[in-house]
Amino acid sequence: MKKTYTGSCHCGQVRFDCALDLSQGTSRCNCSICSKSRFWKAIVKSDDFRLIEGAAALKDYQFGGHNIHHFFCGHCGVKTFGRGRLEELGEFYAVNVTCLDEVTPKELDAAPVRYEDGRNNDWASAPSEWRYL
Repeated sequence: MKKTYTGSCHCGQVRFDCALDLSQGTSRCNCSICSKSRFWKAIVKSDDFRLIEGAAALKDYQFGGHNIHHFFCGHCGVKTFGRGRLEELGEFYAVNVTCLDEVTPKELDAAPVRYEDGRNNDWASAPSEWRYL
């Protein structure tokens, strides 16, 4: 069942809310940016995401095919979410679950994690080694 969470960066300048069901899964990827930033995400459809404040504080980083906007706070540097578009999902947000303010350790522990081999553009498969993600 979906639950509405409020999320924020470390300094609190970027704040958002989103409705998601953590029991439907989260993911960790071994692509260059996710592995370096230790990004743990849950996918949220655009209708279930709202930026509350901090648009001016957000910095946008894109690389490769420029398909995903990787947003981070320009003050504290925390990557709060990304935004992209895929044919099967439409526009979506990839929310950093560790930025959800009210999420409990129990909820995070129970959330299923799918590992993605983004380094080889094989998003449907887990990489051969994933324990470091």
